[in-house]
Amino acid sequence: MTQAHAVASWDPAPLVLAGVGLALILFAQAFARLRRRGRADHAPWSRVALFVLGLAVLTLPLVSPLDRIGEEDLLSAHMLQHMLVGDAAPALLLVALRGPLVFFLLPGAVLAFLARLRPLRGALSFLLLPRVSLAVWAAVFAVWHVPAAYDFVLTRPLIHDLEHATFLVAGLLAWNQLVDPARRGALTVPGRVAFAVGLFASGLVLSDILIFSFDPLYEAYASQNDLLGISPLTDQRLAGLAMMLEQTVTLGVCVAVLLRAHLRRAALA
Repeated sequence: MTQAHAVASWDPAPLVLAGVGLALILFAQAFARLRRRGRADHAPWSRVALFVLGLAVLTLPLVSPLDRIGEEDLLSAHMLQHMLVGDAAPALLLVALRGPLVFFLLPGAVLAFLARLRPLRGALSFLLLPRVSLAVWAAVFAVWHVPAAYDFVLTRPLIHDLEHATFLVAGLLAWNQLVDPARRGALTVPGRVAFAVGLFASGLVLSDILIFSFDPLYEAYASQNDLLGISPLTDQRLAGLAMMLEQTVTLGVCVAVLLRAHLRRAALA
C-alpha cells in the first residue's frame, strides 16, 4: 500500500458507526435522566468526555487508515488496533459509566424485559465470574492470534468483524472486574489488583512470543517487502512491544488508582 493510498483509505463501516450512534443515544438519555433528578454529582460533564473518548478509541482504529495498514502491511498496526478495541476502549467506557449511570444506560422498560430473560441472566452471571472473565479475555486474544486463525481472518471480512466484536466483549468483561461500574463487589481491591496482574501475565505470553521469535510467524506479513524500512521480523517484534506497552499503561494506571484509593480509605479508618 502506498502512503497516499493509506491516508485515503478511511472506511465508513456502517455497522460500527450505527453501533456508536446507538451508544451515544443511550448514554445521552442516561446522562439527562440523572441530571433531571438532581444528581449531577453522578453525571458530571467529565463522564461525557470520558465516554466520547472511549468511543473514539474504539471507532477510529476500525474506520481509519490504521485498519487497512494493519490488514495489508504491518502486524504492529494490527496489534495496536486489537489492543485499543479490546483493552483501552472498554476501560474508558466503563470508567465513564461507573455508578448510577450504568443502571440508567438502558430505558427502564428494556431493562425490565431483559431482567425477565432467565437464560440471559444466567449467562451474564456466569461470564461475570472473575475467573471466567479472565479466561475469556485470555482465550479470545490467544485464539485469534494463532497464526493459522490470524491469516484466515485477514481474507474474510465477516469473520474479521466477528473477531473485533469478540475483542470488545472480552475487554468489557475483563474491565468490568477492574472498574466494577455497578458496584457488585465481586472482587476486593487486592483481588482486583491480582486480576490486573493476571491480565498482564496473559498478554505477556503473547507479546513475548512475538518479541522473541526468530522468524516471522504470520504468512500474510512475512511475504511483505520492507515497509518504511521495517522488516517483517522487526514489525512482529514491534507488535509484541505495542501489546506490552499498552497493557503496562492501562493496567498500571488502574492499579495505581486502586491502591491510592485503598490506602486513603485505610488511613481514614
